[in-house]
Amino acid sequence: MSGSLIELQSIQKVYGEGDLAVEALRGIDLSVERGQYVAIMGPSGSGKSTLMHILGLLDTPTGGSYRLDGEEVAALSRRRLAHLRSRSIGFIFQNFNLLPRASLLRNVELPLLYAGVGRGERRRRARAALELVGLLNRQRHRPNELSGGQRQRAAIARALVGEPAVVMADEPTGNLDQVTGLEILDIFDELHRSGQTLLVVTHDQGVATRAQRVVTLVDGLIQSERRAAA
Repeated sequence: MSGSLIELQSIQKVYGEGDLAVEALRGIDLSVERGQYVAIMGPSGSGKSTLMHILGLLDTPTGGSYRLDGEEVAALSRRRLAHLRSRSIGFIFQNFNLLPRASLLRNVELPLLYAGVGRGERRRRARAALELVGLLNRQRHRPNELSGGQRQRAAIARALVGEPAVVMADEPTGNLDQVTGLEILDIFDELHRSGQTLLVVTHDQGVATRAQRVVTLVDGLIQSERRAAA
């Protein structure tokens, strides 16, 4: 466990109280090593989105222990949590979440702006991230001038620009056609080969088969886990 980037022990999440209480997570134990590519699967209501929100520091567990990059999350102040989230986690969303009136360059720069990085360095790193996903020649375009696949590539660049410890993707191919989705998964494969830690929530078995590990949740518990053949 000492080499783990993510360590969860007995993670619980309860919404509501008394007779209205709903146990979304009922005791999750999960360890993710640096450089691993993990898919989290499960039917609707299984708890996978709740788990992703907790992993991404967007929600807090009701009970249990979560250590991210060696830090016990429960012990951190709100300010420290925000700093850890911006430093360690890159998010990719199904709906891209790009600012419609901003250029791709500006969209990709935003995490660095919030982190206080200077303008010159922001521009350099944002252009490098766009080049990585094949969009440097579109840096001045706005999101509505691009295809869905190009918008998702831009979202990947934005997730990578801060050089996060882990990239977390929530149904990253959900709004894309099959061919474009496969192109996005090829980018994930390349990121994995380069050593990037990846966590992907998906309902798509085809997406999950690209991962190194597949963790399946049912009713707030890990039902099974499998690893890709070496």
